[in-house]
Amino acid sequence: MAVKTAEARLEEQWRDILSVHARTMCEIDRVLHPHGLGASDFEVLDLLATETPAEGDQCRVQNLVGRVHLSQSALSRLIGRLEKDGLVERSVCAEDRRGVWVALTARGRAVHAEVRPLQRAVLARTLEGTDG
Repeated sequence: MAVKTAEARLEEQWRDILSVHARTMCEIDRVLHPHGLGASDFEVLDLLATETPAEGDQCRVQNLVGRVHLSQSALSRLIGRLEKDGLVERSVCAEDRRGVWVALTARGRAVHAEVRPLQRAVLARTLEGTDG
């Protein structure tokens, strides 16, 4: 039996991480689909719920860019879909007209609260026993 090199172990570890991520994202997509959401939709709602805990609180879209695994344009399109579905609302920043604020609507908060346990249950199942 050949001894694994450090590089081969790193490669294997990386592939394991990718596999866990893919399985987790697919499972989140599957359980949220009946609610009209995908994993990325939930991630944005979850970040907004954390960043804007009180009704009426707003978050700059720019603050979300580095925290979700989407390009800025993909994030803008996703926020547009969430807005169309009545889950968030956008407004232009008065101080910097290039900036955009986003806030959860009451419906967005309700949907987030409803599906959060589903997403957390997937995380518990798929990440159990993984190092991290």
